[in-house]
Amino acid sequence: MRRKSAMLVGNSLMGAGMILMVASIAVSVLNQLPQIHMPNLMASGGIMGIFVGALLWLAGARMGGHEEISDRYWWHRRFDARCQKNHNTRYH
Repeated sequence: MRRKSAMLVGNSLMGAGMILMVASIAVSVLNQLPQIHMPNLMASGGIMGIFVGALLWLAGARMGGHEEISDRYWWHRRFDARCQKNHNTRYH
């Protein structure tokens, strides 16, 4: 698979995973309301959907090349001693 299409498929899987996780959390929260009577299968499916969404997210991140920590992250770049350009620290 070419890099461009791999990133497209990876980003699509990450988006689908995010949508599935948010929808599953909404179903799980709505299940706790006493006014809404959901079948037990739908309530259990809401919990399972969170994990399936997370797996889709991770598979998309792996396929799209987003699984590594990037130097672009602000906290990582400024406060992690291993990533600073100052060579007088303990970590090399």
